[in-house]
Amino acid sequence: MNPLAGLRVIECASFVAAPSACMTLAQLGAEVIRVDPIGGAADYRRWPVAPTGTSLYWTALNRGKRSVAVNMRSDEGRELVAALVAEAGIFVDNAVGRRWLSYENLSARRADLIHLHLQGRADGTPAVDYTVNAEVGVPTITGREYDAAPVNHVLPAWDLLTGMTVTTGVLAALHERAKTGKGAYIELALADVAAAGVANLGWLGEAQLRGAERPKHGNHVYGSFGIDFETSDGQRVMVVALTEGQWHALRKVTGTEEVFSALEPALDVDLNQEADRYRVRETIAAILRPWFAARPLAEVSKDLDSARVLWGRYRGMPEVAASPSGVLSTVDQPGIGEVPSARSPLRWDGTYGGTATAPSLGEDTDHVLASVLGLPAAEITRLHDGGVVA
Repeated sequence: MNPLAGLRVIECASFVAAPSACMTLAQLGAEVIRVDPIGGAADYRRWPVAPTGTSLYWTALNRGKRSVAVNMRSDEGRELVAALVAEAGIFVDNAVGRRWLSYENLSARRADLIHLHLQGRADGTPAVDYTVNAEVGVPTITGREYDAAPVNHVLPAWDLLTGMTVTTGVLAALHERAKTGKGAYIELALADVAAAGVANLGWLGEAQLRGAERPKHGNHVYGSFGIDFETSDGQRVMVVALTEGQWHALRKVTGTEEVFSALEPALDVDLNQEADRYRVRETIAAILRPWFAARPLAEVSKDLDSARVLWGRYRGMPEVAASPSGVLSTVDQPGIGEVPSARSPLRWDGTYGGTATAPSLGEDTDHVLASVLGLPAAEITRLHDGGVVA
């Protein structure tokens, strides 16, 4: 299924949020044309990289797109980009200080233009995932309880969530345009997404009412019961009991029902209640730990699955990469070779969509100029000779 087939989107952005959003649109069938400066933007060679030097990061976030390379410092180059935006009618960017890419200038060419402009902060000052994450307080509640220093995470979660918000904004504007014929100028700040995220989870309300920081507690699940256990063969599993049914399944499979029944009056707790399981989490973990330590992973896996316990095994990324399945696949990416890739997680009628490779930088420049803007071959050659495109 390609529900967005027929849509054309111009992307002039780098790093994670906007490129991931436009990749999502491409996976749903839109024709996404990424416009970069000649030689590539700041993210073109970003790590991780393959042994060939090709960026795994750039190619993974730009799968299924077309690539155009333009000298955006030249008047002719800027004119080409503006013409592409006007023809497509949908534009996503995170450009800073490019007045010629302003909505005012671009909408003068096309009144129903949808322009989503991504920012670091709402006041236009710069920010990235790792700075806004620090500013909304997440690292101060992350890590082991005896570590005073803040702990950053490696996943750019706010970038990815911002990307999905970009996609939502574009689709909402398209719906509005279909009803009214009007375009839209939408601004979205990464810092706003992060602040909204922690507020929507109730974390800011909790901090205000507590008047203090939430305590760190390592791998324990906050407010419930969940912790990692080691098996007899040195493997680790994460076990979670969010619901009463999951809690009883865990007690039954580990043969600890009588122990916990006796523990409840002794500690004055009701372990059917999620909050009470959290309060005595260390005691629960200590009682369960010997059951896991006495069994190899294969036995633990079989028993937990048969009892319908909520759990997962800790795997290293090399193992995940070695056996792609479901949403994961492999592609033969030029400049890299066989590499894991992902389809859209959305399943239409129970089926994942296809996967795609990323273009090389500027690979589609001539095709886009000819097919989208209708430029003749002689004009395209002149633009190449003049260093306007590559």
